[in-house]
Amino acid sequence: MTAGMHIRKYLFIFVKYASMLVMSFVSLLPVVSCVITAFKSVEEYNNTNVMTLPQSWLNLDNFVEAWLKANMGTAFLNSAMVLVVVLAGSILFSSMLAYVLDRFKFRGNALIKNLFMFASLIPGIAMQVSVYEIMYNLGLINHIYGYMIVMMGSDIISVMIFLQFFENLSSSMDESAIIDGCSYFGVFFKILLPLLKPAIMTVLILKGVGTYNEYYMAKLYLQSKELVTVATSLYSFTGPLGNQYNYICAGVIITMLPALILFLIFQKQVYGGLAAGAVKG
Repeated sequence: MTAGMHIRKYLFIFVKYASMLVMSFVSLLPVVSCVITAFKSVEEYNNTNVMTLPQSWLNLDNFVEAWLKANMGTAFLNSAMVLVVVLAGSILFSSMLAYVLDRFKFRGNALIKNLFMFASLIPGIAMQVSVYEIMYNLGLINHIYGYMIVMMGSDIISVMIFLQFFENLSSSMDESAIIDGCSYFGVFFKILLPLLKPAIMTVLILKGVGTYNEYYMAKLYLQSKELVTVATSLYSFTGPLGNQYNYICAGVIITMLPALILFLIFQKQVYGGLAAGAVKG
């Protein structure tokens, strides 16, 4: 190996690790500043910069104030109900729709698949005027079940994920089960659905994170103060006279804890689902 090749090799290694360090710094800096700010009193926050360490790491007043003033107990309860219903409904309806589109060949089948692909390219916010009008005429505004219906209905990506997985499951399993007397519902629930665990895990991650962090639609369709979610509750500390960032950061950490705990508990399943979802065939 020549000297020039040695130089290029070590230069590449240096650039690789330097870029990783820079990206890690950029990614972690907001989190670190948020944690530091969450433990500062109002006076500390006003008189120091964001990276100045707080005088006491045992000061939990901001967390108590954020929990009480933002009504975060109700917000977590509402978000938990929304997550359970939306995830269960999305997995059930999306997988069944993908099953029909993939296994049953009928006139317009390809058109419907192409329309789903086209709809996935349209920004969701571009359709909110018409969707809001439909929801208003149906009397579903300011009702948590109306918000659940909207979140389940805007699930085109999940349909596409299940479609891709069904394409890699042999239809001979369906035919064998039907010959043995199994119904189409039996084929789906007893044979195919258990094989969709990687797809289900992928949908749970993508849809769960999106629903938990959703602010725009939650604020639009849940206008009552009692119908707050985790994302909308944090905006209790914003107003025309300024933002209380020490309370906001404390609230952000509170909202991060459930997701972090669930990730630590189910990290093997998460990694396994994503890895299995990335390699098909």
